[in-house]
Amino acid sequence: MRGIVAAASSAHGRQKPTLQKSGSISVRGADKILIPADNHLHTKLCGHAAGEIDEYLDRAAALGIREVGFADHFPLYFLPPDKMIPDYAMDESKLPAYVNMVKENAAVSPINVKLGIEADFVPGHEEELERLLAPYQFDFITGSVHFIDGWGFDNSAELEGYSSRNIDGIYERYFFLLQQAALTGLFDIMAHPDLVKKFNFRPACDLRPLYEETARAFKRAGVCVEVNTAGLRYPAKEVYPGPELLEVFHRHGLPVTIGSDAHRPEDVGFGLIEAVKLIRNIGYREIATFSGRKIKYIKI
Repeated sequence: MRGIVAAASSAHGRQKPTLQKSGSISVRGADKILIPADNHLHTKLCGHAAGEIDEYLDRAAALGIREVGFADHFPLYFLPPDKMIPDYAMDESKLPAYVNMVKENAAVSPINVKLGIEADFVPGHEEELERLLAPYQFDFITGSVHFIDGWGFDNSAELEGYSSRNIDGIYERYFFLLQQAALTGLFDIMAHPDLVKKFNFRPACDLRPLYEETARAFKRAGVCVEVNTAGLRYPAKEVYPGPELLEVFHRHGLPVTIGSDAHRPEDVGFGLIEAVKLIRNIGYREIATFSGRKIKYIKI
């Protein structure tokens, strides 16, 4: 088994951002487009993130990021009260406070702030999730898969699960669930689409058929792919999705957005310069952002 968690990037001092009037984003002293947006930030309300929301926004402004999207963990609606996992996701009672907090900060922030949410997909609970999401006017809803038949495969506390399962089978089941999640129609963005590689357990099977199936499902569903840099902080040492899967998504005409998955203010923007370079190398010339669940594009 490989090492578990890599150290996150260190904090940097604040600097006054330079915000261009075009769709391009630059940081003072730089002469190239850097980070156009960061569409995956968390808050301390999820129980395992740190820092105040204004610290995340200050960090984004210091990096010259013009738009951010908060996508904190939606409550674990699929678990009974006595089975809730402590500090894993927002408590349902905190959801209105989260929405209000993001909206209040959006009203006074010098950068564009979007209200999103990251909700887990668990088959059989789609109607309940739709009901719980309905009262809120999110700019985007991000779907993710963190559980395979009740097993939290990306939770370091549940790593032993890999020793009792077939790695090829884990990947097959994960991508099947990811496809099903997209096809529910509940989500605008699919988060970290190969999260299953987080701890660097790699399958022996050829993943290309699974990649193609997933791209076709995403295309039918009309979802956007998130290029998420959190994988660089973990044993996988690779963005989600990796270059091969991202190339498949591009070939199928799927839009992409980018996110640092920051759980600390100092992680805002982490790895996104490299992510933009990867996206451009694959062939993309724009990334997607959302407002009122409608997609728009920023050139990169």
